[in-house]
Amino acid sequence: MFERIGVIGSGAMGRGIAQLFATAGIAVRLYDSRPEAVEQALAHIRETLERAAARGRMTAEEASRSLACMSAARRLPELADCDLLIEAIVENLEAKQALFRELEAVVAVDAVLATNTSSLSVTRIASACRHPERVAGFHFFNPVPLMKIVEVIRGERTDPQLIERLAALAERTGHFPARTPDSPGFLVNHAGRAYGTEALRILAEGVAAPAQIDRILRDGLGFRMGPFELFDLIGLDVTQTVMESVYQQFYQDPRYTPSHLLAPRLAAGLLGRKSGEGFYRYANGDLQPDPEPSAVPVPIVRPFWLDSREPGIRRQVAAVLAVAGAELEEGAEPSESAICLVTPLGEDASSLIARRRLPVARSLALETLTGLDRRRVLMRHPGLAPEALAQARQALAADGVPVEVINDSVGFVAQRVLACVVNLGCEIAQRRIASPAVLDRAVQLALGYPHGPLEFGERYGAARIARILQGLYRQYQEPRYRTSPWLRRRVQLGLPLDTPEDQSLSV
Repeated sequence: MFERIGVIGSGAMGRGIAQLFATAGIAVRLYDSRPEAVEQALAHIRETLERAAARGRMTAEEASRSLACMSAARRLPELADCDLLIEAIVENLEAKQALFRELEAVVAVDAVLATNTSSLSVTRIASACRHPERVAGFHFFNPVPLMKIVEVIRGERTDPQLIERLAALAERTGHFPARTPDSPGFLVNHAGRAYGTEALRILAEGVAAPAQIDRILRDGLGFRMGPFELFDLIGLDVTQTVMESVYQQFYQDPRYTPSHLLAPRLAAGLLGRKSGEGFYRYANGDLQPDPEPSAVPVPIVRPFWLDSREPGIRRQVAAVLAVAGAELEEGAEPSESAICLVTPLGEDASSLIARRRLPVARSLALETLTGLDRRRVLMRHPGLAPEALAQARQALAADGVPVEVINDSVGFVAQRVLACVVNLGCEIAQRRIASPAVLDRAVQLALGYPHGPLEFGERYGAARIARILQGLYRQYQEPRYRTSPWLRRRVQLGLPLDTPEDQSLSV
């Protein structure tokens, strides 16, 4: 076990790491090239712990013991007796390499050098060292004490025993160690590419507005934040940098293609919450949402027909229509006056309506994959009559559940984003970047998803996810929608998505 930890860099990440280990009872020395920054960081930590004690989150004695574990180092040689050194300096390869070369000249030969890098190759950082086998990634998330996860990253020459030691240290602090090899985006930033990237693609196609997409994904799939809320929180500048970095590191794999929509916003200074405006507007850091649009009431004079034979869906739709005073027809085919509701999976409304030879002017699509309890989504198409849309919208909102109206798209909004999240998770498992269990846990802890990617797939049906992806690929003929072999094989064999392959294989 490590007895004394040196932390280099006293910014938000460095002081968070120092606080984490000090509260675990481990001696920590904090160093920064600016001595005054260390004093400021220690004062900040002191205030944080005293506030926590005042609120009953820890005792005064625990706060005092934690503070006693921390000290300042004014020069790098004062870290000589540390057995673990964690750098949290500027995200620059040359700077990190130069620091590690300095540290190698100071610390013991068996001391461990760890980098908190979020995007740089651990192997490239270690290549500047005489002993690259003692270098590993130890990537925390901000705020460090609250985000209960750390990526433990194995460089190409990292000693495997070192990974186990760092994982044990993380567990001692109550953090989940997500072991991962050195690959673009590591695990979390890699897994997070699908959510926002596909949402931007949906926006670029004119399918729905940012606020609509956010509402659909929050209420339909249970995400804590919509992708555009998340972009604004992180900062569009940071988001764009990560998207570009992962895309280039994977040699422009279409699965990670960034969106052209962000660059103009960056040029205009629309960075999100920190600039007062991004995809949303903010006042003193508080979101200023636009009110949801309300529909103009219209008389409901037509019956409805639903193509779904699923009993639960039919009962719920019939009950809502009854509240509106409308009838749901039971026939296998619609009457000559009925508004037809189709329920496509991995298909757009236009294709399904044309294939079924339904009346174009009075047929539209209803999303049913994510349920109808919290928010309903209607999908129109170019040939839909406005009066049919108005009646359908009013009827389906009769019980008070809000209704979104979006433009025609293969897979609505939720289907597309869900399929891409699951598919990328399957690809990460296929590449042995993380085991299924580590992948799902890491994504939930670091990204706040309600389920990990593979668990999401099981919840909504892996075969359905594969069908959505097949529909997207047929429509766009783009490799970004290619089905992961991991997903395809398990669907073909009827196996759960977390079914492992030969565990003797590794990268």
